[in-house]
Amino acid sequence: MSGAAGEAADIAGMTFEAALRELESIVEQLESGDIELEQSIAKYERGEALKAHCEALLQKAEARVEKILLRSDGSPGGTAPLDADDS
Repeated sequence: MSGAAGEAADIAGMTFEAALRELESIVEQLESGDIELEQSIAKYERGEALKAHCEALLQKAEARVEKILLRSDGSPGGTAPLDADDS
C-alpha cells in the first residue's frame, strides 16, 4: 500500500499507546517550527488521523467498562454499562 490508503491502514493497526507516542512526537516537531511548510502540512494531517484513531480506541474502551451494581445491603448485584455521565 502507498499514499493515504497505506497510512490509514498503518494507523488503523496501531495500539493506543503507539499512536499517542507518534502524535506527541508530531506535536513537538510542529511546535519547534524547524520543518518546511509542506512537511508541516503532511505532519498535521497525519496527526489528525492519529488523534481520530486514539479517540475511537478510547470510545471502544469506555464502552467495555462496566460499573458494579450494588444491592441495598451493599453486596454486588450484577453489572451495567458505564454511563459516561455518572461520576
